[in-house]
Amino acid sequence: MIALRLDDLKQYSDVLLSRSGKPFTVRFVEPRDGEALQQYFRALSVGSRYNRFFGAMSELSRSELEHFTHAGEDDRFSVIAMMKVDGMETIVGEARYAFNTETSSFELGLSVDDRYQGQGIGAALLKNLECRAAAFGAGHIFGDTLRSNDAMIGAARKSAYRFVPTPGDWKLVRFEKHIHVAPQDIPCASWRLAAEQGSHL
Repeated sequence: MIALRLDDLKQYSDVLLSRSGKPFTVRFVEPRDGEALQQYFRALSVGSRYNRFFGAMSELSRSELEHFTHAGEDDRFSVIAMMKVDGMETIVGEARYAFNTETSSFELGLSVDDRYQGQGIGAALLKNLECRAAAFGAGHIFGDTLRSNDAMIGAARKSAYRFVPTPGDWKLVRFEKHIHVAPQDIPCASWRLAAEQGSHL
């Protein structure tokens, strides 16, 4: 498992491409991102917020926002996808994940701004999360989503996830995949390097 340097989060940033080839950066959320992240969630459609949090809400509570903006708290991490729009760096997507050392499992949840859905951002973000999971040493990656969330189900299916019932909630379905990737074979360069460095600690 890697040992993240929480005092230098910038080194864990990744530049990804949308389906059209437009670049966007995925990086850890920091405390300074709090207001922008809150604005992002407020701007999501009612349906997108419901899909992300499995219930009606208009914004993050103060305590939830605190959790989102502090990387590594309770072994959970949040990332944002930043794209230059009209000359301004804009949040176009986000994800939150947690690694369980006891089960070697990596749990995730994500969303994409309604205006940028269908452009491959969610799929690219999902692939990046798989790199992060592999760097952590996870053997299993999964997420839960509403059975009515066609966009998330479609992205997971295209990425070769299998679907099983979510324990204890018939409204949800779980998408999961087993990952067995050696550090040197992780496709994302930054996370391959982090995993290789971690294997020598």
